[in-house]
Amino acid sequence: MITDRLARALDDRLRLSPVTRRALAKVFPDHWSFMLGEIALYSFVALILTGVYLTFFFDASSADRVYHGDYAPLDGATTSAAYASTVRLSWDVRAGLLIRQTHHWAALVFVAAIVLHLARIFFTGAFRKPRELNWLIGVTMLTLALANGFTGYSLPDDLVSGVGLRIITSVVESIPVAGAWLAALALGGEFPSDAMIPRMYVTHVLLVPAVLVALVSLHLGILVRQKHTQFPGPGRTEHNVVGSTLWPSYTLRTLALFAWVLAVLFALGGLVQINPVWIYGPFEPAQATSPAQPDWYVAWGDGALRLFPPLEFRIAGHLVPAPFFPGVVLGGLTFLALYAWPFAERLRTKDHRQHHLLDRPRDHPARLAVGVVALTFYAVLTVAAGDDILARLLGVPVYDLLSVFQVLVLVLPLLAGLLAFLVARALRRGDAAGIGELTRADLRRAARRAAPGCDGEDPSGASDIPARDRPGERIEMWPEGELWRWRYRDEARHIVITANRAVRSEEEAVSASRLAYPGVDRVVVPGPPPPPPPGRVRVALRRWGRAAAAGSLLLAALVDRRRDRRRQERERTDRASQSESSDEATTGAGRT
Repeated sequence: MITDRLARALDDRLRLSPVTRRALAKVFPDHWSFMLGEIALYSFVALILTGVYLTFFFDASSADRVYHGDYAPLDGATTSAAYASTVRLSWDVRAGLLIRQTHHWAALVFVAAIVLHLARIFFTGAFRKPRELNWLIGVTMLTLALANGFTGYSLPDDLVSGVGLRIITSVVESIPVAGAWLAALALGGEFPSDAMIPRMYVTHVLLVPAVLVALVSLHLGILVRQKHTQFPGPGRTEHNVVGSTLWPSYTLRTLALFAWVLAVLFALGGLVQINPVWIYGPFEPAQATSPAQPDWYVAWGDGALRLFPPLEFRIAGHLVPAPFFPGVVLGGLTFLALYAWPFAERLRTKDHRQHHLLDRPRDHPARLAVGVVALTFYAVLTVAAGDDILARLLGVPVYDLLSVFQVLVLVLPLLAGLLAFLVARALRRGDAAGIGELTRADLRRAARRAAPGCDGEDPSGASDIPARDRPGERIEMWPEGELWRWRYRDEARHIVITANRAVRSEEEAVSASRLAYPGVDRVVVPGPPPPPPPGRVRVALRRWGRAAAAGSLLLAALVDRRRDRRRQERERTDRASQSESSDEATTGAGRT
């Protein structure tokens, strides 16, 4: 009762009911891959909740503190306030270790979900018009997530994070001319400075989270405004969304996912140890830990530094140190390519249409190959960051393992990309429904078509070359006024299927036909053949029929007119008789 009154009071003042009804009626697709973005969102919520708890006990200072607590090996030791508060949080604060480890696991899952979400968007073409802005926002959120994860990882001031901070500082200082100034600006002086932990703390808990909240809100607002993409399927077009409404089905499902994400994160925080800083010890500039690796989302940078040859040279008297290319150029080019990809693909394909239906990865082999090459390349770099641990486990010299990784990082991505390209072409052109149904003949045909410069693909990314094992099939399309129609024709089986919906342009007809019949050639014809001229008997019957219809209408009109005249005469007679009766009654009354 109170809730109803409150809702009515708010609606009377803010007029929220129309907006609420439209929002609750919004439709979301049911495919599981769309949940990756929600996992990232709920991991971010878990980060905020656990991070607020941690701020009550963390001391963001480099000042000396004497630790007194339950961890006996450090009891009475003098460390930085940041390290002492982290150990105290882990050993002396109720539920402190659970919250700290859950926070760390949430950061790992948050970045992983963003990467998987971006990969899904990339491989399905969801970044195309009109969603380029949301793609740019997503790439920016990935950049901020990496930066915030690294600053949070460095805050405890333990030996592992201190060495990682020393490495990233050296990478920034390797930038010619401006590197030393940028490092001093970020750290508040020469490394290690007393101001670096407070500055990282403010960045980690205030600046970057505020920007992330704003970007997440903008991302969701654009999603609601533009409507959701969906995979092709029965009843799904460029103009609708098939799925579940926000209330109640989608709301219940997403709340269940939120509960599962929190349950998994807290289970990991309570059962799986991560970042035991009390084992590493406090950071000392003269010491380093080995073997020790950073979190996975920055391990690729460590692997690049290990594998890249020690190349140094001078430009205009300024030294370009060895860490510049693997640490600055590689990451910069990667994110620059991510930002520019939607516009570069549109420039190549000349495709300026709006897309609300997603692509299957197999329908764009070149895009799939580029994505597989990039993912394989960074996967090798990430594994290479643990070369010292692998060398110890395998019992081989670390430099031999380093040489193997230097070969793999160049060869393996190209092989993986080529294999993905061939498999995609074979699936798109053949009759196999999945990878398990491919044959050697399918791969050989795909390899022949995949020769450099002869792939037979048009600028839009789909092929116009008819499949060699399906002769006689083609798509015919023709203009019909301002609209376009198309049909599928199989001359061998005498099948003609005409699309029941006209589209507004030839490009939309091409897209619809390729979606329904991939790999079939298309032609443009003047239009469907005109119907045969009617015979003389038909013409005569049509003329006599029209004359009979006209005569019937004329006769009906005359009959109606005559009936109206009779009715009018009858009404005048009735009125005249009524008038005479009233006059006689009046005369009789006067005589009386």
